[in-house]
Amino acid sequence: MSTHTDDIADGRNTLELRVYAELNDFLPPRSRFSVLRRPVRSHQTVKDVVEAAGVPHTEIDLLLVNGESVGFGHRPRPGDRLAAYPVFESLDIAALTRVRPHPLREPRLLVDVNLGGAARLLRLMGLDVRCEFDAEDAELAEIAVDDHRILLTRDRGLLARRIVTHGLFVRAGLPVDQVVEVIDRLDLSNCLTPLTRCLRCGAPLADVAKADVIDRLPPLTRHEHNTFRRCTGCDRVYWAGTHRDRLEELVDRILSKIRRASPPPAASPPENRL
Repeated sequence: MSTHTDDIADGRNTLELRVYAELNDFLPPRSRFSVLRRPVRSHQTVKDVVEAAGVPHTEIDLLLVNGESVGFGHRPRPGDRLAAYPVFESLDIAALTRVRPHPLREPRLLVDVNLGGAARLLRLMGLDVRCEFDAEDAELAEIAVDDHRILLTRDRGLLARRIVTHGLFVRAGLPVDQVVEVIDRLDLSNCLTPLTRCLRCGAPLADVAKADVIDRLPPLTRHEHNTFRRCTGCDRVYWAGTHRDRLEELVDRILSKIRRASPPPAASPPENRL
């Protein structure tokens, strides 16, 4: 009688798996950029197979079985050839079956505690970012689904949760590099509106008359400034203050690093606030 190990050794109940491009980062070094033989059982889907190999399903944008595009729920058979591809930046695959019903590139983001340093910078670039630093993994997954947000994390286990459909494993270690990676990989360069969101809560800023906030301004600010904006979420007041140059330089630094960046709309920097 053959054992499970015997089945894998002689090729029975297995399929061939090949992952492409940066998906290889999730594999052990000895298994990268090669054809893998993976076990498959009748109850398993292609999603089960690729995640068992170590690749989070949220990193995958296209799956092919024997050259035909399939969804995550497809049940492969022994002997099949399974190929997994990451998000395509330039190749048009609109005619194929994507593995998710809606595009990955929705500019509504959710970050966990591992990317706390990047959250403020993403807001600085005008992106809709929700932070839930105290939430457990299960709660983060539910928020991502319920609020229709792309979950950004450096926790592979979090992205492997079944209910998470839109997520991104961020590889860079430094906040500025993390922001550039997110913008490039999600193709968000045309969604950027720097200096238009509250850096504390992430809500949009709106112009406000000086008379409506004058009682909240320091004496020197009342004298030197006439243009103000107010957060539509937490009600903070912003004006172009002493940190303007530093923030503008930071925005320019990020824009210089991203691909296909379009000139963003001009806006007064929100450095100072009450």
